[in-house]
Amino acid sequence: MPELPEVETVRRVLEPVMTLARFDQVIVRRPDLRVPFPLDFTRRLIGQTVVAVHRRAKYLVAPLSSKETLLMHLGMSGSFRVDIQEPNGSASIVLTTEGTVRHDHVAFHMSTGAIVTFNDPRRFGFMDLVSTDAVATHPVLSKLGPEPLSAEFDAAALAAACRGKTTSLKAALLDQRVVAGLGNIYVSEALYMARLSPQRRASTIATSSGLPRPSAYALVTAIKQVLTEAINRLAASSYRSSRFRVYDREAERCRRSRCRGTIRRRTQAGRSTFFCPVCQR
Repeated sequence: MPELPEVETVRRVLEPVMTLARFDQVIVRRPDLRVPFPLDFTRRLIGQTVVAVHRRAKYLVAPLSSKETLLMHLGMSGSFRVDIQEPNGSASIVLTTEGTVRHDHVAFHMSTGAIVTFNDPRRFGFMDLVSTDAVATHPVLSKLGPEPLSAEFDAAALAAACRGKTTSLKAALLDQRVVAGLGNIYVSEALYMARLSPQRRASTIATSSGLPRPSAYALVTAIKQVLTEAINRLAASSYRSSRFRVYDREAERCRRSRCRGTIRRRTQAGRSTFFCPVCQR
């Protein structure tokens, strides 16, 4: 499933071709994705202008001139393709994906000449239209915690959210109410950067009164660094497996200087966790 850096990269590609552009045509090739499309989906979009393209956790949020907001989620396999129609009628592809035409389910024809196509082989994606005034209370957004790259997310906020939690630190970070948008890959990477075991109890990063311990400061710094690095790599098209320090490196030597540990994999809550048992405590 695409995680926050991947979704942010998609947002940055869609922003210049959709912001202040009008929906001239909307083609929907099936009645549903994960759930049915909203009633009168195409009619409610055509003629409306996209005010902006934001991201909230792993959701794309596009407020419209109609005072409605288009919410989109990539699901497990969703991706966007952007084609720019040139004045001579030819098409220049500015964003390609691994999708195929067979799974092109939605196409937004924008007034700028851009055709934004959503491709989703497994159809776990999601699109909804909601009143802009009600976005914050939408079921998929209302219980989200702070954005990890925002100033709101700091050691104090993380410690307060983890105070008294008996669950593992890995599970706590995957809880979208604790911090929004973190996924399995980057949680593993951040815990490695912070030298914290994914198996330790979440409450150990906070005092009994909920104040942050040094481990909370280290973890917040690591989360922000890992996500920022991933976004920058994706923007530079250097999306290689070597970008990971620990994820998917089972049985390899720990990359940390002077550490003699070997990366292990353990299943937590049905997901693979990769960590070094020597330097992560």
